[in-house]
Amino acid sequence: MEVKFLDLKKQYSLLKNEIDSAVQTVFADAAFIKGKEVEKFEESFANYCGVSHCISCGNGTDALTVLLKVHNLPKGSEVILPANTFIATAEAVVSNGLKPVFADIKEDFTISPESAESLINPNTSAIIAVHLYGHPADMDVLKKIAEKHDLKLFEDAAQAHGALYRGKKAGSLADGAGFSFYPGKVLGAAGDAGAVLLNDEGIAKKAKMFCNHGRSLKYFHEFAGINSRMDTLQAAVLNVKLKYLDSWVEARNRVAKSYIEQLSDVPEIVLPKFYPETLDAWHLFVIKTEKRDHLQEYLKNCGIETGIHYPLSLPEQPAFASHMSYCRSYRTVKESKTLLSLPIGEHLSAEEVAFVAGKIKGFFVKNI
Repeated sequence: MEVKFLDLKKQYSLLKNEIDSAVQTVFADAAFIKGKEVEKFEESFANYCGVSHCISCGNGTDALTVLLKVHNLPKGSEVILPANTFIATAEAVVSNGLKPVFADIKEDFTISPESAESLINPNTSAIIAVHLYGHPADMDVLKKIAEKHDLKLFEDAAQAHGALYRGKKAGSLADGAGFSFYPGKVLGAAGDAGAVLLNDEGIAKKAKMFCNHGRSLKYFHEFAGINSRMDTLQAAVLNVKLKYLDSWVEARNRVAKSYIEQLSDVPEIVLPKFYPETLDAWHLFVIKTEKRDHLQEYLKNCGIETGIHYPLSLPEQPAFASHMSYCRSYRTVKESKTLLSLPIGEHLSAEEVAFVAGKIKGFFVKNI
């Protein structure tokens, strides 16, 4: 048996008629930029997440960049973010002339509120909570910290499509949020695409203009912006897929539950957990084991695809090596060599999950 980490071909085959029809409509209309499908998606996704405004853009990195830009944070001020996240979170900070400061993570892979608060100083302007692997950060505690210190609080929700925190959708929990619709996400386009979610009408208007060369009318530019627009083809695909998002999140939860049930008696690995206050999107199912590399190679030889997210925490990256002075003792630095992502998604059958779990058990029996 071969088990794919991600199977976009299978997903497409199940939605082929709907996606092909949507794409053909775009070509028939020949409105490839700012077509009606874009506005439809913006409205639908805003409603889905429970916010007032969704501003589509070219990708998730741009979404975070624009989110920070339109809030006019003081140049050179510090933005606290978790040390374990994709580099895009930090890139958005740097590209705005701001300074990233890395906080440690909790056991659930999200930013530690205690670590974040310990890093606040008079030059701090914001905190970015990353809902890593699809698990929402502890937003109530982070919100109290942000209010206490008069800071902005933002969500990097690039991996949390459909996730819930205390009954509210990821993307609706702070001063604004950035989403990615990279094809491998729980809600993925057929290429790069992103969105900024906001409730403030004035800031949303500025974000919309900024993504479109700073213009309010054609050839009338109120300020210098950027060119970051979701093309109509991507919006058409997302409009089809959005209808299935909740069922996909439900399927991912079933897979995660099955993994946990079947692997709970393997002491050599640390499993992620379910938490009563959240509904995870389970973008990734990440285990920890000191035998990570050997296990990954073994599973590969068994026909099972896995991933590593991420091989290095951000302070371990050459781009941010100067931060190691205060991050060396972090949980995320110590654990970065133990993380292994197992296959998860609506494409997996119960038999495939059992096959993966069985092979993992077999590996540790052989390697005791």
